[in-house]
Amino acid sequence: MKTHSFAFRHIGPRDHEAEEMLKTIGVDSLDELIAQTVPDNIRMKEPLNLAPALTEQEFLVHIQEQARKNQVFRTYIGLGYHNTILPGVIQRNILENPGWYTAYTPYQAEIAQGRLEALLNYQTMVSELTGMELANASLLDEATAAAEAMSMMFAARSREKVKANANKFFVSKDCLPQNIDLLKTRCEPMGIELVIGTHREFSFSEEFFGALLQYPDVVGTIHDYRAFVQRAHEAGALVAVAADIMSLVMLTPPGEWGADVVVGTTQRFGIPLGYGGPHAAFFATRDEYKRLIPGRIIGQTIDRDGNPALRMALQTREQHIKRDRATSNICTAQVLLAVMAGMYAVYHGPDGLKRIATTIHRSAVTLNDGLTKLGYEQLNETFFDTLEVELGDVDQINLQKIAEEHKINFRYMYSTRIGISLNEHTSVEHVNDILTVLAMAKEMEAPVYDDFIQADQLPADFVRTSSFLEHDVFNTYHSETEMMRYLKKLERKDLSLNHSMIPLGSCTMKLNAATEMLPLSWPSFGNIHPFVPVKQAEGYQYILNELERDLAEITGFDATSLQPNSGAQGEYAGLMVIRAYHQSRGEGHRDVAIIPSSAHGTNPASAVMAGMKVVVVKCDERGNIDVEDLKAKADKHADNLACLMITYPSTHGVFEASVTEVTGIIHERGGQVYMDGANMNAQVGLTSPGLIGADVCHLNLHKTFAIPHGGGGPGMGPICVRKHLAPFLPGNELVRTGGSQGISSISAAPWGSSLVLLISYAYIKMLGSKGLTNSTKYAILNANYIKHRLEGHYAVLYTGETGRCAHEMILDCRPFKREAGVEVVDIAKRLMDYGYHAPTVSFPVAGTLMVEPTESEGKVELDRFCDALISIRKEVDEIVSEQVDPENNVLKNAPHTLQMTVGDEWTLPYSRQKASFPLDYIMENKFWPSVRRVDDAYGDRNLMCTCAPVEEYA
Repeated sequence: MKTHSFAFRHIGPRDHEAEEMLKTIGVDSLDELIAQTVPDNIRMKEPLNLAPALTEQEFLVHIQEQARKNQVFRTYIGLGYHNTILPGVIQRNILENPGWYTAYTPYQAEIAQGRLEALLNYQTMVSELTGMELANASLLDEATAAAEAMSMMFAARSREKVKANANKFFVSKDCLPQNIDLLKTRCEPMGIELVIGTHREFSFSEEFFGALLQYPDVVGTIHDYRAFVQRAHEAGALVAVAADIMSLVMLTPPGEWGADVVVGTTQRFGIPLGYGGPHAAFFATRDEYKRLIPGRIIGQTIDRDGNPALRMALQTREQHIKRDRATSNICTAQVLLAVMAGMYAVYHGPDGLKRIATTIHRSAVTLNDGLTKLGYEQLNETFFDTLEVELGDVDQINLQKIAEEHKINFRYMYSTRIGISLNEHTSVEHVNDILTVLAMAKEMEAPVYDDFIQADQLPADFVRTSSFLEHDVFNTYHSETEMMRYLKKLERKDLSLNHSMIPLGSCTMKLNAATEMLPLSWPSFGNIHPFVPVKQAEGYQYILNELERDLAEITGFDATSLQPNSGAQGEYAGLMVIRAYHQSRGEGHRDVAIIPSSAHGTNPASAVMAGMKVVVVKCDERGNIDVEDLKAKADKHADNLACLMITYPSTHGVFEASVTEVTGIIHERGGQVYMDGANMNAQVGLTSPGLIGADVCHLNLHKTFAIPHGGGGPGMGPICVRKHLAPFLPGNELVRTGGSQGISSISAAPWGSSLVLLISYAYIKMLGSKGLTNSTKYAILNANYIKHRLEGHYAVLYTGETGRCAHEMILDCRPFKREAGVEVVDIAKRLMDYGYHAPTVSFPVAGTLMVEPTESEGKVELDRFCDALISIRKEVDEIVSEQVDPENNVLKNAPHTLQMTVGDEWTLPYSRQKASFPLDYIMENKFWPSVRRVDDAYGDRNLMCTCAPVEEYA
């Protein structure tokens, strides 16, 4: 027994359990099962070429060595990233708490009321600080949010604008460079023309549909944009503003001077820099655009008893409905980070935020005074926290040398200017240190301050006068004791992996091991700005380079980009790389993407965003790609074929034996093959995207490679490519990365959400080649064991040629509706009474459940889950046999709450025990849904997406 081995801790079934499971399945060995499951022609012949597996202790020593290579300077670069202070109570109880970070996206609202409330707090905070009516539950980063604002405004054009083909979008040259760069990526495939210029001199014409401004701007100046906004509206154009959320505590919010959309990042609200992320971006707009807003919105509704409840509202997962007509491919958020940022506001309250913002501003006022005394010209007449300094005769190279000797980073602009952005960390001693460096560059004595100058220098017309965060939740939990208890109260309402298996198909809810998570809290990783000189981030650079190599090896490809910070962004990045490749060969006309009907909804949405036309290919009765239909459509579009998008194993949970024939058909007609990495957990170490004939794939590191889902983010979606596509990997405006002919950026930061890449790095290094391969084998074992346990109770919709499933399966629940009037959602809600989150509901086939157990679950947990499903099937049979009322039974009334179970009245035609404790194991560890079944339609008819009066939750 290798108890020191990480694989021993990560993989659930013990050896004796695996033997029992294999016997149940009807095979003699795990290798025999794999041989029956994975087609031999795509099997790897050699093991993965990876470094030997480290024990957990060895890994911690190794990662500490890398951490020491990072140099944590006091960084005043700004550009949308600032040092901040994460309150310990939030770090300990959210960031480091599996009750929060292992939860899934809150589709099952009844067992997610805690984080739904936390997200409602976040939306309220954003709406009130921006002065807007509606905010979503976060986006990936500020640059992505700016691009989504452009896309939304394009979709919101008036009929007159559409008729006039208004396709121009103005961008102030004073926006953050990473925002502009990502807009460049997004605009051209959509047929949008960017016009970059000076907002003061710009005049709108009917060709323009929108504009983007920065507030304060890239160098820190606070502009009066009111006249610009008026001109835009007079011309029928909308205006988005990228705003610094901390500045909005003191400045007039954009919503009060006419902005239509406000975006930005909440990183300043307690979220570590993390060498670029993850951070929760915000997106706020007017109520009239509520059906166009990207991402997710949390709204209020009622449950079956009329009690207040929360849920995801409106366009949730619209990609699965609209597919190629979706307005965005965004299907995820940064929930964990949004929860933390919202709780930062809850903990500090409006008075605390005012104190923090005022202190930051006064540190800049004090620095400005010292610069004047040293004879420097400070160019910003108005500022919140950032100063633009003209160096005059001071040599910038020498100044940088002096600054770095004092472990200080400035932003170096041109050859004669620097930018200095102060932050929550900045003390008066830090200001004195900055002045010392600047004085040394002039060979002068620096002025010394004992305290910040107690005066503000904001433009009078832009001092905030409106109140914000007056709801009780922002004015109650200001002691650590009260905050700790509030966070625990919310945590108890949510079912996460620390309670039971979350068997979501296509979501891979595996173990997020504690050792993988530990380094995320270390300042040597958390306090690195994404735009510091690379030499200051040698530890990060080593890890990123190793991870790029390892992922390329695992996928059978040649190069990797770690920049995309979600699976959908990875899809988009891969397609944009294919597009650039075709253009480089003079074949820019290739714009047809063939996509199977079973594909994830983000596939067609991403293809349209990349400027492609979607052609759907049918699936046969076994759920496989219809090869004859594929040939016909590939022939029809051969001259314009850009790519095929496939998922492997298929979205139906099957290894398709024809996959190499399928990829060959595309290549013979000049196309490329993009593989969606959603099901990579069934491939690692056994086969690879390279072996099946793909050219590019994205990987969901938050699935296969152990980054936790965080209740709906963070995620990471890096792409791996063959050699011929490597030159086109995405770059960054400020840091050299990507290919020699790289497309412009996909995300704001050069390596996306670098901090959470430590998790996947740890996962690979501690498992090694054998551990990774065994993880895949056990994922397949667990799935096939469930399949066999459920035989005779549930039909499995699709299997491979030998009757095996891959790592997941689809349970057909459609007969239950015909026979008993039981909907698949009834089963999903009933599983809550048994202590389980439902499998994936009605995807990819309506009326079904898609189950994926992962390798991390042991036989005991698998059996409990199977027992629950079998018990539910017996409850269905009771309806079929007319033993119970078809409309008043445990399935139709599920879930059952503690309040109703212990209430004085019980009028239901079955016992309280059957309702809430249908199997014995539940008595030991009962999870109570906090509300009854929520009313989705009521919530959409009565949309309210900010905090209600607290009395309603009493």
